[in-house]
Amino acid sequence: MFKPKLMVRAVALTFLLPLAAQANDSEEMEKLRAELQEMKQSYEGRIKSLETRLQQTETVAGDAAKTAESAAVQASARPTASNAFNPDISLILSGTYANRSQDSDYHITGFQAGGEIGPGSRSFSLGESELGVYANVDHYFYGGLNLALAPDNSVGVEEAFIQTTALPYGLTLKAGRFFSGIGYLNEQHAHTWDFVDNPLAYQAFLGNQYGDDGLQLKWLAPTDIFLEVGAEVGRGRIADTEGRDKNGSSATSLFAHVGGDVGVSNSWRAGLSYLQVSPENRESNDLDASNTFVTNSFTGKSKVWIADAVWKWAPNGNGTNTSVKVQGEYLHRSEDGTLNTDDYSASQSGWYVQGVYKFLQEWRTALRYDHLDAGTVNYGLNTAGLADTNYNPQRISWMLDYNPSEFSRVRLQLSRDESRQGVTDNQVFIQYQMSLGAHGAHKY
Repeated sequence: MFKPKLMVRAVALTFLLPLAAQANDSEEMEKLRAELQEMKQSYEGRIKSLETRLQQTETVAGDAAKTAESAAVQASARPTASNAFNPDISLILSGTYANRSQDSDYHITGFQAGGEIGPGSRSFSLGESELGVYANVDHYFYGGLNLALAPDNSVGVEEAFIQTTALPYGLTLKAGRFFSGIGYLNEQHAHTWDFVDNPLAYQAFLGNQYGDDGLQLKWLAPTDIFLEVGAEVGRGRIADTEGRDKNGSSATSLFAHVGGDVGVSNSWRAGLSYLQVSPENRESNDLDASNTFVTNSFTGKSKVWIADAVWKWAPNGNGTNTSVKVQGEYLHRSEDGTLNTDDYSASQSGWYVQGVYKFLQEWRTALRYDHLDAGTVNYGLNTAGLADTNYNPQRISWMLDYNPSEFSRVRLQLSRDESRQGVTDNQVFIQYQMSLGAHGAHKY
């Protein structure tokens, strides 16, 4: 506590007593006493003034704090701006013209493939347009909806999910309908593909693309190198099936991806994935022994292993004018169950490799080769009615696309498709893709 009286006495003792000791008469002593009294009064007045100013400052600060608190309360009570929580909305308009040397009764010889496979119908087609709505729900959740608009005027829900944004330890939980994290291409929407269609291995083993209703848990490691591990459980909606009507899950998948940079111009990613699913009444087109077009139905267990890798190069990491991307995936599927009520088992594989070269800011070209291995197939009692063959389907595709901006693309693709034994389908595609509205960054 500050004591002005003690301070005054200390000053007096320090500066005035020596003078008093030198005084020779009472008159001098009286002068010294008067000066001491004057100094005392001066100091006490100054201290009292300082104390008054301090009290005034404390009062003003308290009033300011109360005013700020009141303003905060009023602000929280005011309605939020009408566009504060508006989601990002994107529309991908896509259209295709297809000229093919064969008809549209498409199948892959020797493979029980369901889902949306094949090059589609000939002539003009709307293609698959997409409508996406994505936004943060709050500081804990993020949500998204993606609708696929098909040429037959049907609308399908590709994705409708929520995912966490604030879990600790690099964890992310996703729930709803979403594309699985297995492989490299599977998570990517059609408008991000480098070709008009997906590789043959994806069509034969995943029904073109695997999306399911379920849960996904991802862990991103806190390391300099990219390391991602994930697991999923789901209903089992593979290849246009509805999944099993049962408690628990009918599909399980595991995946791990690792990647990094090599210098400033190169980057890479590699992964391993496993999917186990139990499809029920999965329908696939085929030719029977009499060369008649039939539809088979499979129910049982299906296991798919995937190995994927991608390498990208851009001078000094800047791909504005020039870049190269090389990617490939190997898929193996084993199945055991019933085909048209009779026993069926198969162990088959397939792979593709492709390279994309951006040679000018607005121009890219690419080449892709697909191959399927017939493996071993046991049709059981179906052998008499179905064509048992060791044919290995294959396809080679070349594309050239023009990208005036990141929002527009026009593509030419030529393919020589030998998916059907004894039949070569020479295909020409012209495709446009236009992006309207807000659109997030694409995956690596």
